[in-house]
Amino acid sequence: MTAEPTTELTTGLTTTGLTGKTAVVTGTAHGIGAAIAAALRGEGAVVHGVDKAGADLTSAAAVREFFAGVGAVDILVNCAGGVCGQVGQPLEDVTDEDWHAVVDANLTSTFLCIRAVVAGMKERRWGRIVNISSAAGLGVSKTGIQAYTSAKAGQIGFTRQMAHELGPFGITVNCIAPGFVLSNPTTQQQWEGYGAEGQRQLVAGIAMRRLGQPEDIAGGVRFFTAPASSWVTGQTIAIDGGSAGL
Repeated sequence: MTAEPTTELTTGLTTTGLTGKTAVVTGTAHGIGAAIAAALRGEGAVVHGVDKAGADLTSAAAVREFFAGVGAVDILVNCAGGVCGQVGQPLEDVTDEDWHAVVDANLTSTFLCIRAVVAGMKERRWGRIVNISSAAGLGVSKTGIQAYTSAKAGQIGFTRQMAHELGPFGITVNCIAPGFVLSNPTTQQQWEGYGAEGQRQLVAGIAMRRLGQPEDIAGGVRFFTAPASSWVTGQTIAIDGGSAGL
């Protein structure tokens, strides 16, 4: 069994000591994924970032090929996903292709990537998996995209199920549901679409009175991958600044 990394407490923060660990972070092309990758590198992990330009994570064959090239993975963060360029529309106008594109990008990719790493984690009796869902998975989506809120809720349920299955092997599986984070072209477009009054109302509904930053979500990943969190599994934490609404 791989020994737990050492822990050092400094000013209330936990240094995870991930030196010697290999991490894969999906969805690193923009804000949140990039910030998570940087945070894990800062903790000493060797980080392999991947986005859709590097591998089609909705394809089982492409996922197998990518992870075969990486080798043993100790930490997996599933951040890939999004709305695939879609906008909200009435359900009767949603095509089969629209639905599957969003579900595959968010939920199927999570399944495929976890499946690719669990055998090795079981063998080493150690692993940390963190799924990045959304506040939409806890309630409704501001985008109005039915497949998005369904897929994000699915990630939360999948997290609980995998935590139960993998816990006996020393593997924790947790989830983060971010609030509104201005982190990529899609969220920038969404933010601008609210207009000045809509933006004011959104911020007023957040207890911290500010939008989230990618680093806020990365902090949650640092927590879930820390040795001090080795008995925390199957959990979903909303990192949303104390949002009053979804």
